[in-house]
Amino acid sequence: MTLSPRSIGPRSIGWTGAATLLLLAPVSFGQAKTPDLQGFWTNVTITPLERPAELAGKQVFTPQEAAAYEKEMVKRNNADRRDGAGTDADVGKAYNDFWWDRGTKVVPTLRTSLIVDPPDGRIPALTPEAQKRQADARAVLRGHANDGPENRALSERCILWPTAGPPMLPSFYNNNYQIVQGPGYVMILVEMIHDVRIIPTDGRPHLPAGVRQWMGDPRGHWEGNTLVVETTNFSSKANFHGSDENMKLIERFTRTGPNSLMYEFTVSDPTAFTKPFSGQIPMYPAQGPIMEYACNEGNYAMTGMLGGARAEEKAAASK
Repeated sequence: MTLSPRSIGPRSIGWTGAATLLLLAPVSFGQAKTPDLQGFWTNVTITPLERPAELAGKQVFTPQEAAAYEKEMVKRNNADRRDGAGTDADVGKAYNDFWWDRGTKVVPTLRTSLIVDPPDGRIPALTPEAQKRQADARAVLRGHANDGPENRALSERCILWPTAGPPMLPSFYNNNYQIVQGPGYVMILVEMIHDVRIIPTDGRPHLPAGVRQWMGDPRGHWEGNTLVVETTNFSSKANFHGSDENMKLIERFTRTGPNSLMYEFTVSDPTAFTKPFSGQIPMYPAQGPIMEYACNEGNYAMTGMLGGARAEEKAAASK
């Protein structure tokens, strides 16, 4: 069975179809001698992507500091607290704590940020060109954020979420993934928005430069017990903390033990960031199967937001 990313993808057949096709393909891992990354995984952690200002200069917690930080974050994130009951801040908490899955532990290395390079644990500054691009985009949206769905964030429109990235980052819920391997392919099912990343590993070249995709165009190869994925051809309509369509992403998936997988990424984008940066996120087994997350199918919030904006405009005009 041959799969072509130009004819088969998550938007055309759905994640269930993509997973089924890959699972039905004859797999001979013993002959290929490639590591088995398959299974259900989670990257949930309360370690932040960037090191908080109050932890500047501190790369690693002591065990006692980690325990105190975990206790404080669990308390701070508790959505069942009723601080200022009846206020907008109280209502803004939205879901009860039952619905969240932020995690309760920092990463086992006790690092204070998922960013490991630069040493300050922070994403490097944007280039002047990228800063201007951001400022121009904000200027265009100023006063027009509610004109239509096209002006809302990609996550609100159920198009792209940080858990899919790429790079794939933990969020406040739905931090689960399924990895499936087949001859010439690796598939990663992302729980959030049920996105699917189909990664060819047969040595084919990247798509032509004029073809741009929300999650870029990935190409994988094996280096020992590590799956290395290079992704290019990102869309200018999506960005990762200020990146642009020139971003190149290198991801490394390494099986570090029977119950552990290390995910590492390096972002290079000379027209957006002043230097490259890298992150490291451990992944651990999760209970499967992953149920389909209906995002757009059940997203009534867009109608509510835009309808509320029209009501406010009508009320303002009546005055």
